[in-house]
Amino acid sequence: MYLDFYGLRENPFNVTSDPSFLYLSHTHQEAIDHLLYGINQRKGFVEITGEIGAGKTTICRALLNQLDKKTKTSLIFNSNLPENQLLEAILEDFGILPERRSKVLFLRQLNHFLMEQLSAGNNTVLIIDEAQNLRSSALETIRMLSNLETEKEKLLQIILVGQPELRNKLSSPKLLQLRQRISVRFHVNALEKNEIEKYIHHRLLIAGDDLKIGFTPEAIDEIYRYSKGIPRMINIACDKILLFGFAQEIYLIERNIVRKSIEEVEGQFNLSTV
Repeated sequence: MYLDFYGLRENPFNVTSDPSFLYLSHTHQEAIDHLLYGINQRKGFVEITGEIGAGKTTICRALLNQLDKKTKTSLIFNSNLPENQLLEAILEDFGILPERRSKVLFLRQLNHFLMEQLSAGNNTVLIIDEAQNLRSSALETIRMLSNLETEKEKLLQIILVGQPELRNKLSSPKLLQLRQRISVRFHVNALEKNEIEKYIHHRLLIAGDDLKIGFTPEAIDEIYRYSKGIPRMINIACDKILLFGFAQEIYLIERNIVRKSIEEVEGQFNLSTV
């Protein structure tokens, strides 16, 4: 509704994981650097954690855009699968047609594919999003995949991406062997207070804003107080804020607009839980 009024090409505050809108804060750039290091150095296991809405999935999508053609990837979003279905999904995402629904055959096919990629000079990466939802049996299967290696290097780089609960799950004594194999770890923090305005204007610029839309320092403070620096919460608030701004035909967003917008957002959340 407000796109035409503000002269925007697209919604700047969608909550979808669009890498073209990724604001490379210090923590997001560090996360990508850790991922690239783990992949390029063939470290085997990489663990990336962060709070809900911190931008982990967007980071994964941005990572895929930075990898070259010599890196083959499988990105699994539905982590809440039984181990055989998980293996089947991994094979299919690598472009492998599963022969039969057999764990042994799945592993044999995957190993053959990985050896082919190694011979071609390629690297192979498996990314599992929302990895905190992985069942214990599936995690054990993932550990087994890390056994696919030559004498000198890992055939498969495995990236586990999840909420902080993932760290708690991996601390289980039953998963000690898996935890010991994780050589790269990073936690995606929320944005700092001084990054909020940069984040907002970055997204507005990508969406087509020509610096017509402004936020007072007090408005930014209010957005930070509400969102605690979590990008998804910033997006939810700012989408409602621009709708209020459009209704009142204003380009400078002040604290009162932010407060009214947040009150309405919180009211909608409350209604949805009744």
